[in-house]
Amino acid sequence: MEENRLSNAVLYLMAAGAGLVVANNYYNQPLLNLIAETFKVSESEVSNIPLFTQLGYAFGLLFIVPLGDKFPRKKMILIDFVAIITSLLTAAVAPSLLMLGIASFFIGFSSVVPQLFVPMAAQLADDKQRGRAIGIVMSGLLIGILGSRFLSGMIGEYFGWRIMYVIATGLMLIYWLLLKWKLPELQPDFKGSYTALMKSMARYFKTESDVRLAAVRGGLGFAGFSAFWTTLVFLMEESFNYGSGMAGAFGLLGIGGALAATWAGTLSDKINRNKLITMATLLMIGSWMIFGISGSSLWGLMLGVLLIDMGLQSLHITNQNIIFSKHPEARNRINTIYMVGYFIGGAAGTISGAYAWEMYGWTGVAGIGLIYSLLILVFHLAFKKPDFSKEV
Repeated sequence: MEENRLSNAVLYLMAAGAGLVVANNYYNQPLLNLIAETFKVSESEVSNIPLFTQLGYAFGLLFIVPLGDKFPRKKMILIDFVAIITSLLTAAVAPSLLMLGIASFFIGFSSVVPQLFVPMAAQLADDKQRGRAIGIVMSGLLIGILGSRFLSGMIGEYFGWRIMYVIATGLMLIYWLLLKWKLPELQPDFKGSYTALMKSMARYFKTESDVRLAAVRGGLGFAGFSAFWTTLVFLMEESFNYGSGMAGAFGLLGIGGALAATWAGTLSDKINRNKLITMATLLMIGSWMIFGISGSSLWGLMLGVLLIDMGLQSLHITNQNIIFSKHPEARNRINTIYMVGYFIGGAAGTISGAYAWEMYGWTGVAGIGLIYSLLILVFHLAFKKPDFSKEV
C-alpha cells in the first residue's frame, strides 16, 4: 500500500471500527447501578469498574500502540482482537466484582485499536486532508463512546448487564472478519528493538513540548468528561428516579457533539489552532456552569451534554492535528504519549467524580469538572506556542 492513498471505504471502515472497539470501554458506565445491585456493593466501590477499564486502556496505549511503528499494523490488530474477545466473555460470566474488575482492565488494555487507526489515517491521507481524515475517525470513536452508553443502558434495563458483554463479543467477531477482508497493511518504519522503541518514546516526551502540552490539555478535558459520565447514572436515579436506560439515552444527545469532530478536523486544517483550542475550552467551561445549575433540570443537562461533547471533541481533534504534523515516522509513539496522558486524566476524573458525588452530590461533580476545564485554559494560555501555519 502506498502512502497518501486513503480511500473513503477504508476511512469509514476505520471510523466504524474506532467506534465499535472503543465502545467496549464504556458499556459499563450506565450499568454501574445494576452491577452494584448484583454484587451488593456501594457506588464508590462499583466506580472501580470504569477506573480499571481506563487504567487498562492507558497501559495498552503505553505498551501496545507504540508497536505499530515496529510491526505490520493489520497483523497486530487482528491478533489484538483475540484478547478483546476473551476479555469481554470473561466480563460476561464474572462471578465477583473483583473478577469483573480484572476483566475490565484487560478490556481496556486490549481495546486500543482505535489509537492504531488514527495514525494510520494520518499516514495514508495527504497533508491537506489529514485533519479531515483524523476528524472522521475520531467522529466514529466518539459516536461509539456515546452510542455505547445508550445501547448498554437500554439492554441493561431490559435484559441485564451481562447480556451487554455477550452482544459486544459478537460485534467484535463480525468486525474482525471485516478487517481481515478490507483493512490494508502498512509496513513499519522503525527497525530497532522494543527497548530502543520505548527509549525513543521517552526522548520524544522530553523534547516535544507541543506533545506534552497537548497531553495535559487532553487529560484535563477527559477528566471532566469522565467525572460527568461516571456519576450521571447516580443523578438520574436519585433526582429523577430514572434507571440505566435514561442515563444511556444521554449518549444520543452527545452524538450531536461527536459530529463536530469532522467539522473541527476540517477547521483545524484552515484556521489558527491555538484559537480553536481556546474556543473549545470555553465551550467546556460553559457546559460545567450549566451543569452546576441543572441538577434538577433535564433540559439543562441535555444542553450541557451537547456543549461538553462539542468542546472536548474539538479540543481532542486539534490536539491530534498538532502532534501528527511532526515526526511522521513516529506517529504511533507520539500518539501513545498523548493518549496515555489523556486516559490518566480520565482515570483521575473517574475517581474524583465518584468521591465528589459521595461527599457533595451533583454540585461537587460540577465543581470538579469546572476546575478541570479552567486548568486547561490556564495551561494553554501559559505554555502555547505561536501557530504560524494558519493566517486566521
